[in-house]
Amino acid sequence: MKKLLSLPPNLVDSFHDVTGLSREEYFCTNDPVGHKLGSGGGTTWLLQACMTTEDGASLAEWLPREKRILLHAGGQSRRLPSYAPSGKILTPVPVFRWERGQRLSQDLLSLQLPLYEQMMDMAPEGIHTMVVSGDVLVRTSQPLQPIPDADVVCYGLWLDASVAKNHGVFVSSRKSPQVLKHMLQKPSIETLNELQKDHYYLTDIGIWMLSDKAVELLAKKSKKGDDIIEYDMYSEFGCALGTNPSKPDEDLLDLKVAIVPLQGGEFYHFGTSREMISSTLRIQNLVNDQREIMHHDRKPHPSIFVQNAVCKYKFTEDNTNIWIENSDVSEGWTLSHDNIITGVPQNHWKVNLAPGECIDVVPIGDTEYAVRLYHIDDKFAGAEQQKQQFPVVADLEAMSMLQTLDGLALVTSRMISAEEISTEANLHRLFDQRKAFRKLNWRALAKNWNHSVFYQLDLADAKREFDEQHIGMPPALDADAPLMTRIHDAMFRGESDKAFTLLREGISPSSLILPPSSKLSVAEDQIVWGRSPVRIDIAGGWTDTPPYCLMEGGNVINLAIELNGQPPLQTYVRPCQEPRIVLRSIDLGAMEVVETSEQLRDFMHVGSPFSIPKAALVLAGFGQHSLNDELAAFGAGIELTLLSAIPAGSGLGTSSILAATVLGALNDFCGLGWDKNEIGHRTLMLEQMLTTGGGWQDQFGGVLGGVKLLQTGRGFAQNPQVRWLPTDLWTQPEYRPCHLLYYTGITRTAKSILAEIVRGMFLNCGDELRLLRQMKQHTLDMYEAIQQNDFERMGLLVRKTWRQNQTLDAGTNPADVAKLTSLIDDLCLGYKLPGAGGGGYLYMIAKDPEAAARIKQILSENSIRKNARFVDMSLSTTGLQISRS
Repeated sequence: MKKLLSLPPNLVDSFHDVTGLSREEYFCTNDPVGHKLGSGGGTTWLLQACMTTEDGASLAEWLPREKRILLHAGGQSRRLPSYAPSGKILTPVPVFRWERGQRLSQDLLSLQLPLYEQMMDMAPEGIHTMVVSGDVLVRTSQPLQPIPDADVVCYGLWLDASVAKNHGVFVSSRKSPQVLKHMLQKPSIETLNELQKDHYYLTDIGIWMLSDKAVELLAKKSKKGDDIIEYDMYSEFGCALGTNPSKPDEDLLDLKVAIVPLQGGEFYHFGTSREMISSTLRIQNLVNDQREIMHHDRKPHPSIFVQNAVCKYKFTEDNTNIWIENSDVSEGWTLSHDNIITGVPQNHWKVNLAPGECIDVVPIGDTEYAVRLYHIDDKFAGAEQQKQQFPVVADLEAMSMLQTLDGLALVTSRMISAEEISTEANLHRLFDQRKAFRKLNWRALAKNWNHSVFYQLDLADAKREFDEQHIGMPPALDADAPLMTRIHDAMFRGESDKAFTLLREGISPSSLILPPSSKLSVAEDQIVWGRSPVRIDIAGGWTDTPPYCLMEGGNVINLAIELNGQPPLQTYVRPCQEPRIVLRSIDLGAMEVVETSEQLRDFMHVGSPFSIPKAALVLAGFGQHSLNDELAAFGAGIELTLLSAIPAGSGLGTSSILAATVLGALNDFCGLGWDKNEIGHRTLMLEQMLTTGGGWQDQFGGVLGGVKLLQTGRGFAQNPQVRWLPTDLWTQPEYRPCHLLYYTGITRTAKSILAEIVRGMFLNCGDELRLLRQMKQHTLDMYEAIQQNDFERMGLLVRKTWRQNQTLDAGTNPADVAKLTSLIDDLCLGYKLPGAGGGGYLYMIAKDPEAAARIKQILSENSIRKNARFVDMSLSTTGLQISRS
């Protein structure tokens, strides 16, 4: 998804160098110097400039090639002088004290984009363009609603008239609230109050999505001949839209417009010095629950923000509304309130900032510095922007000669205006200084982790910065540090084995392994027979996987299925006279005799035919002492036989559910008294013992029958709450033939896919955490669709699940699988490889029974493996069953 940025002229050439962002993904330009284009003309200019670099023949040909987000951030930032040289869009924003997975180097741009990208991913096919403002941060605490299919889609918020009067508002009839009637610019409170009698109004938050048709018309209105002219997107284009526009324009009357309330929306403006501080404070204070704040802050007031800086000043309760960034504030400084300090290099000055006083130091050219002293409310309007009133110092040596700012005149080489500061600023030097300060911050944050954001950061990003800047590893954590913190620390250090070991300790405390007190609970000639269905996950898979579910809980919907009318996973346990354990696998034709505890505890082999039953027997209390003595006390030897009538690497949760089946059979055989919830939890422990990882949804998907939503909260005790769902969409005659299961013949082991994704969880990778949260919400959308018996929506949501899985790991969808699905894509509502993907079974939901018949024909004629085949699937309502002979 391409990002097109309109930036200050001086930033354009250095943008990619100072940010490290891709030139392929981010296109930058500036409005023509000396020509006002307005937001509409500026949008046309930006699009045409990008189109020219991509050899577009015309907008009509070029626009449909891909989706684009246009960010207007080219203003002079007169009311936010501290970030005028580098552009407001690159304003550094402190890490949110309640959030996980953020970056120490984050800025307004990086915080804006995830929501905009999510919106564009959801946009109808005809919409390829989004236009947004670069000086706002929009967040939402609720899931995004479906986006209407219209030429112009505008997002708004329900705001009080006292706020709305300063913005554009979208007016709609109460009878059709999603349809725009007209747009007004900065209406009076009286006008808004009068409107409310039979209308709604939403305040414009500057997020506009445009169809290709709308973009072409906007371009037409922004041109006179071949020249782009000044044209405003809001007061002119916007006010000409709607069923009864306030400024009618015949060219635009045919555009279909929809307005969408951003449910749970939050709007933070970073347009002025005061707004920068107040918006940041509002965000930080969104969460005040101390249980949700991940470190113990020592600031005397929450409106003190220090980042990318060395600050030796001791704050007091009198210091409020303080912003220090990319600066050195030494012991000689005295601050009050409403102070902004940016760009100040290392110094030993004695500075006393009165209330409202601010200082900004900007590198100019190769060695110079401009020193800007200003008041927090200064706007630099009109001639003030061109007034040469700020001293320029020749170099750092001259700066270091200063004792106080009163001596500036003695080292000043020339005077410079605010406008000249922005055009002459050396942004490479400015960003290099910021990076050097951040290097010092990294050491301090890691050392004082208990009072800093360090372990809640995106640690993959932190590790890159540590490596690039040759920062030594922080001191080792004490053993009394919180377990999850030690887990994060181990993976940050590259000690993945230690991280997984600590994780297993949390999930599988040794206290849960029973002493050898199991008692034979069957007659000598009885057999305990356990059998289970397999599972297909249709939403939320991966959110059940530690450590993510331990930090944020998980939501999964899956269904238990039988294959060819039978539960495919079975276990038989019977007593034998000899004091030994005999393990057999019918499907593998393998057998092993275990006669010592050492043999029994040797289960740490992925792929071994008997790793699962050995680990299960240890969890049942065997193998702690002499196995011969334990079996004598137990009353018999044990013969345990496995049958897995399903290929390995199926993606249907086979290994986890087989483990649960073995544990369920041993539970009955040994009289352990576990219920199905305990069996599921011990299966999770078993998988951690085998180092195969994995979450809890597989075993609960098979142990519990039917279609169900499984949910857990945070914490090491992962005990899913179950909500059973109606089964009509799978069992009714009109739907049952539409569910198809096809064995691709492609095998894979989930462990390799699992390891990389889990590594991202350990390291708080921001992109991964955002996607997992979306997957959790997506699961609730699926829950709603099934509750409403909406077959089409359910199928389309399965398609979305598959897209999410591929975003999480591209290896989920290998080329051979993609080739198969391309043959039947238009016949399906949705499809996915269950589980981790990469191979195994392909679950498809055909649009109707006729489409299902066509799918069977196509795949049967185009199989890519000799053993590929369709398998009859049916919903299991029983789950795990245990019986005795």
